[in-house]
Amino acid sequence: QVQVVESGGGLVQAGGSLRLSCTASGLTFDDYAMGWFRQAPGKQREGVSCIRSRSSTTYYADSVKGRFTISRGKAKNTRYLQMNSLKPEDTAMYYCAARNRSYCAVPWYDTADFGYWGQGTQVTVSS
Repeated sequence: QVQVVESGGGLVQAGGSLRLSCTASGLTFDDYAMGWFRQAPGKQREGVSCIRSRSSTTYYADSVKGRFTISRGKAKNTRYLQMNSLKPEDTAMYYCAARNRSYCAVPWYDTADFGYWGQGTQVTVSS
């Protein structure tokens, strides 16, 4: 079975940093684009970033550009989301998701187009 697992969340003060990790199993990783999404209580899930599985083309939400970086780990089944200069408004449950294509959706943040999701990791930024 396809399994997606994310980790690395926690509590951090504003201005601090966290690095989230995403691993996947049960799939041919080079064929799956990976995205990061987040959802705060009372809000809809929104796209944070996405990376293609082969070209490494990346996409970011305007709210995180210049602060967050998505990358591929040396292990081919691993992706990271480096989050710097965190703000209280970044507080949310963060999810890693896989799309059964090597490229991201159009638009890249279309949650319905990602078929496999992790359980989420909580990120809380205090002021």
